[in-house]
Amino acid sequence: MTPDQMHRLASRATEILVDRITNLREQRPWEGEFRDVLEDQIGGPAPEGGRPLDDLVEQIVRDVLHNNARQDHPRFFGFVPAVPTWPSIIADYLVSGFNVHVGTWLGGSGGSQVELTVTSWLCDWLGYDSQAGGLMTSGASAASVEALVAAREYAGHPDAPVVYMSDQSHSALPKAAYIAGVRREHIRLIDTDRQYRIDVQKLSDEIQQDRKAGLNPLAVCANAGTSSTGSIDPLLELADFCTSEGIWLHIDAAYGGFTVLTPEGKELLKGIERADSVSMDGHKWFFQPYETGILLVRNLDHLEAAFATGHDVIQDTVWGANHPNFADRGLQLSRFARALKIWMSVEMFGLSKFRAAIQHGLDLTKQAHAFIEQHPQLEVMAPTTLSIVCFRIRPNDRTYSEEELEELNRVVLAQVFWDDETFISSTSLKGVFTLRLCILNFATTWQDVRDTLELACRFGLDAAKKGG
Repeated sequence: MTPDQMHRLASRATEILVDRITNLREQRPWEGEFRDVLEDQIGGPAPEGGRPLDDLVEQIVRDVLHNNARQDHPRFFGFVPAVPTWPSIIADYLVSGFNVHVGTWLGGSGGSQVELTVTSWLCDWLGYDSQAGGLMTSGASAASVEALVAAREYAGHPDAPVVYMSDQSHSALPKAAYIAGVRREHIRLIDTDRQYRIDVQKLSDEIQQDRKAGLNPLAVCANAGTSSTGSIDPLLELADFCTSEGIWLHIDAAYGGFTVLTPEGKELLKGIERADSVSMDGHKWFFQPYETGILLVRNLDHLEAAFATGHDVIQDTVWGANHPNFADRGLQLSRFARALKIWMSVEMFGLSKFRAAIQHGLDLTKQAHAFIEQHPQLEVMAPTTLSIVCFRIRPNDRTYSEEELEELNRVVLAQVFWDDETFISSTSLKGVFTLRLCILNFATTWQDVRDTLELACRFGLDAAKKGG
């Protein structure tokens, strides 16, 4: 392409992105299309010849990018949304343009140093000492696999390993255990208490039974903010227990880990600094684009002992102990320079802005919890710890059975799902269907939250009248 063509394409793309971001409130929080429609629009064989640039960009925006959840919309409260800042977006653009590779120091010393800096920041925020370290990953799913592989190697690759986690743990954790070599029947889901935290006594009982049966407890996976309710396991108690039992403690802090930057979050996550490994997602509560996962370990030697390998073709990349190759800390050799987006956005805004944005989500969630508690037609379904509030509509005109309430709230979810104004999602709490809001966006206002709750309530009351 000529320089003029490159400028024109980049300018058009920037214009589209800036227009999208500055006009998010005028758009729906969610758009989607059925596969048969998209197959007609985007499918088919690869073309032999090219297409006009303007036509191609127009189709990409209309058929591809338009049909997605707008997770950075101020009224997108579903799942755990990603709300990236503009400097982070530009960082990914620059990294792609410079074709940066950070598998080895020789291939990308600048990008590698940025990753060392960012992982050092993260270790410091968690309270790890100078022995700690880590690396960037695609997300907490990949980070959990690498953590459990490190745990397996640290334990000497035992026969019949067993991994323990709560029944509220993300599905990525059982998958990670299985990939790391744990048989499915040796992945234990431990019951939780009324606050949806792992029951440590039941965990202890399960471990003792497994040892008597000749099995080898390998790791306990604790939660620092579950995806369903935001619950936090008793981290200090688990750290004491795992230390006494000689078991690796991994903490899944994908969602809640960055709250450690606030005084409130630091108190809630007390004990996280004693974990053998921690996984986090910058694309959740640190306002980064997707694929900003992080794995940190209390002792970096354990990670490198599991993943460092030699290879004739890349033998020239060994520069000595002071120039680490990140390929020796995880499963990827071909690695995108993911750390630059964190570094660039923190350097541009300052950490205080991120701290305030995280606290904003915590504060709005407290307001939402109080509003639901005081509302005669709404019901809080779980304790609110971080920025997730679980609730359901419970009309007060008569007594409803659990089956009726589930059907009613499923109708509400479906109606909100197709509505123009907002987006929420659901979960199941010990078998009970529950609506939930996850409030992370720094642009979200209390009016956004209140309007969403009132809309859900209105849909619920209308459905109840029709049902009657």
